[in-house]
Amino acid sequence: MATFAMSDQLLVIIDPAARQTDGESVRIAKDVLSAGAAAKVCLPDGPAEFARALGRRGSRRPVVIGDDHALLRAVTLLHRERELAGCGLSVVPVGEAGETSLTQSLGVPGGAVAAARAVLDGTERRLDLLVDDSDGVVLTGLAIPPARRVPAPEPVASAAGRWYRTLLARTLPARPPRLPAVPAPGPTRLRVQLDGETLVDLDEPLESLTVTPGAPGTSGGGTAEVEFRPLSVGAEATPLRACGRTVTVTGPDFRYRADGAVSGPVRRRTWRLAEAAWGLVLPS
Repeated sequence: MATFAMSDQLLVIIDPAARQTDGESVRIAKDVLSAGAAAKVCLPDGPAEFARALGRRGSRRPVVIGDDHALLRAVTLLHRERELAGCGLSVVPVGEAGETSLTQSLGVPGGAVAAARAVLDGTERRLDLLVDDSDGVVLTGLAIPPARRVPAPEPVASAAGRWYRTLLARTLPARPPRLPAVPAPGPTRLRVQLDGETLVDLDEPLESLTVTPGAPGTSGGGTAEVEFRPLSVGAEATPLRACGRTVTVTGPDFRYRADGAVSGPVRRRTWRLAEAAWGLVLPS
């Protein structure tokens, strides 16, 4: 773990979405950081300028002011440039409600003042992550949940008569086209392998699967936790658990949710645990 002096130079990258969402929190965070360290502030207009600013940080410590997407963008860029191991990140979470939950789950304070002070006085902690075979990264975990039924919109009641429907047509905006109900499919049939050993095969329907790269705020012991629930154990049973370093999922086209975003469909994906692969500055 590394601690930082108040005199450290900072590169403060303010994500454009944060400026639009909560300019006051951005201003407060910038003032706290500038008062406590030599800070160069960058205001990128989009992902390309965000990447250029991060790439030109030099010896400055990068501080991202933004939501979960901004943090994930920074980690992904550094990983793909193979510079993640040597660059400790700081983040001040600013965004829409629910858009900073991932960052806060890692231990970053939610308020602008507390988060900015953690940047100045905190400690870099090394965290595990998952790297997939398309060079994507997963910070907090992934899941392959069962699809849920999407109900069809309720039809307009006809008992009120033709005049009522005419009034609705004249006073309300055009209704979007009605979508048919999506039936809830049966359990997914996937082959799940952990370090080369098969946990679940295609002949065993799978209710759910999650993979977590260690525990937030620690190195996680160098293993990923796999939690899975075959149909045979029943919906009320405790999920089965195993730990390992490499998880491979194959089968018919499937989607998965990683760090809150849905990806796929794919027919095969492998995730490898990268132990203590990145550094995040957290309160001491």
